[in-house]
Amino acid sequence: MDTKLLKGKCALVTGAYRNLGSITAETLARNGADVVINGTGSAASKDDRAKVLENIRLHDVKAMAVEADLGSSEAVRGLCGKALDAMGRIDIVVNNAGPFNMDPYVDLDEEVWDMVMNVNLKAVYLTAKWLAPGMRKSGWGRIVNMSAGSAYVRNHNVYTLAKKGVETITESLALELGPEITVNAIAPGQIEESLPHIHEFDPTFGERYTAHAPLRRLVTRSEIANIIALICSPAFDTMTGMTIRMDGGAEIPRF
Repeated sequence: MDTKLLKGKCALVTGAYRNLGSITAETLARNGADVVINGTGSAASKDDRAKVLENIRLHDVKAMAVEADLGSSEAVRGLCGKALDAMGRIDIVVNNAGPFNMDPYVDLDEEVWDMVMNVNLKAVYLTAKWLAPGMRKSGWGRIVNMSAGSAYVRNHNVYTLAKKGVETITESLALELGPEITVNAIAPGQIEESLPHIHEFDPTFGERYTAHAPLRRLVTRSEIANIIALICSPAFDTMTGMTIRMDGGAEIPRF
């Protein structure tokens, strides 16, 4: 995508200081959108945040960062308010932030349950609550939620529950917010660049996953970011309430 299909729009991308979120923010900027990135204020994230802002501004668009812990309802409200105050409008929301956990339910700390569910799922409801009214008033909006291949298995436990919930709320919001706003989700399978992290849990996962996928490969962050940008473009004006699975076919049911 080389054209400025999103020129004049402003996007908020959560969890965007690194990894998929940062690539998504940069891709939206490349397509002409002003971008607000969100992350947490750890010391290690400061350099990441500065680099993403620099990369966004290379595309001659506006950029700003708002630090907020999306596990807190008040922090989500503050994030939305600061983004609106600074940019004047938010047309696109990419709910990318989503911590992973696969602890067995009987061993799972309640605090971890709250964190995984709040950031992955509750934040989707809250960003819509605070930002969708402005989109409807302007007559145009896009919400893209991040599900995961984990939504289709049952041994990733609370993360599975949260990501399956993301797909359900995506459909519900699509019904509520049309015709002005489309609401869709992406469900990536195992992401190539994130494989080393997963291998900390399961050293053979990548090999087994790739062998199970008809395309015999993993999806990349840039491929996912490009689809997110396309969903926000006029090419997807008539698609809402859908979850696009990007997993090389690995989650196709089979016996």
